[in-house]
Amino acid sequence: MLNFKRLHFLYVLIFTLAGCRDKDVDPAIGTIDSTTAVDYPAINSWLYDVMDDAYFWYKNLPSKSSLDDTADPHNYFEKLVYQRSTVDRFSAVTNDIDALEAEFNGVSKIFGISYSLSYIDNGKSNIAAFLNYVVKGSPAEAAGLKRGDILMKVNGTQLTSVNYTSLLGSKETVTFTLGQVSGSSIVAGSQTVTITKAQVSEDPVLFSTIISKPAYGKIIGYLVYTQFVPGTETDQSKYDNELRQVFADFKSKGVNEFVLDLRFNPGGYISSAETLASLIGKGVSSSRIFYKEQWNDKYTAYWQKTKGANALNYTFLDEAGNIGNSLGRVFVLTSNGTASASELVINGLRPYMNVVTIGEHTAGKNLFGWLVSDDQKRWKWGAYIMLGQTANANGESDYGTVDGMTPDYLVEDSVVPYLPFGDENETLLRKALDVMGVPAPGGQRLAAAKNVDTFRKMLHDDLRTKENLMIRPGSIRAIPQ
Repeated sequence: MLNFKRLHFLYVLIFTLAGCRDKDVDPAIGTIDSTTAVDYPAINSWLYDVMDDAYFWYKNLPSKSSLDDTADPHNYFEKLVYQRSTVDRFSAVTNDIDALEAEFNGVSKIFGISYSLSYIDNGKSNIAAFLNYVVKGSPAEAAGLKRGDILMKVNGTQLTSVNYTSLLGSKETVTFTLGQVSGSSIVAGSQTVTITKAQVSEDPVLFSTIISKPAYGKIIGYLVYTQFVPGTETDQSKYDNELRQVFADFKSKGVNEFVLDLRFNPGGYISSAETLASLIGKGVSSSRIFYKEQWNDKYTAYWQKTKGANALNYTFLDEAGNIGNSLGRVFVLTSNGTASASELVINGLRPYMNVVTIGEHTAGKNLFGWLVSDDQKRWKWGAYIMLGQTANANGESDYGTVDGMTPDYLVEDSVVPYLPFGDENETLLRKALDVMGVPAPGGQRLAAAKNVDTFRKMLHDDLRTKENLMIRPGSIRAIPQ
């Protein structure tokens, strides 16, 4: 069969899904392609063979002879996907595999902003981009943008529910007009910021702090983690080691409560999920199961035959900075964009400790996938296909639906402008502190704030063209015919 890299992706590739082009940019992926319609039969035949080999639902594929092999590969691929709207919401195809793989590794030409889009008028026409965060080292950070800023106009034009995609994604250089809350309204101000995109590798360890509350016996660690990426091309463990340093500090300071902010994290490498979970889990070690994989019947039989009955069981790591034994629970902040490797961490920790989730329903992706390119290098077409699903040590994997994981405390993150990370009155962190029994600080004068209606139940950014990815690097050989 096939030789492939074991890349366990858990991202939703929005740009390939019919009717789901809701990102703020028109992605560059899929625009560089030297093939023509003459090549389509060969490309489609290759796509079918790949799916027939490793796809989790290969038994449900239509017969090859029933398909039009001259169709555009995007349309052909859609005929292969199993129950697109409810089951496999994630498999996808691209005609620029190199660019896609680079973006999966967190390297993109970007402004460096993550934002939520919400209405700012009663007629629900005009919208604004409310900054969730700004990437460290990005053009946006250099320009002075920060979490909580409100982007109202692009190059002088008000953002609307109709024009936002083209305005936010069409230019290398843009001028943003910032807005502000004024009474019960959100209005454009006089401040403008001009930014030019640049190549940036996103550091996922966005923010960490310790909130000390000795009067309540609490030393609270707080971490905002935005994607599961272990490092850079030049330092492949850079970000994982940064995580380890954060937890070493938490441990040395005696942290006994922990808040993990995953509301902006769509997933990433399983290896980094293992690292993070191993730093948090109570009583975990390399002898305890973190998660299990379920492949199609062909591959399950192959792995168990070649690697033993436990071939698809994956354990925690032995991490010196683990703080689990000082914790009675862990709080995880979630959103509709919390997905895949993030959900894997939540689900994988549940057999070992109390995981308290606060925020919104997660994306609902318990599947892992594989990014495959043509090994003969005849074209740049590639596919991201679902290989199977994950379960925790108890065999639980019940969140793979459009409803995702239901939070223990449903809290909508709709009060703007967003407060800085670590602010004790920030909406989701405030709820976690309330549950801990830590009251809001007294004597603070709160700035003007407003509740807004969400335009799209998803996060937006210019950081990548994908969401909900889980990746496991390493080489394996597919089963022989």
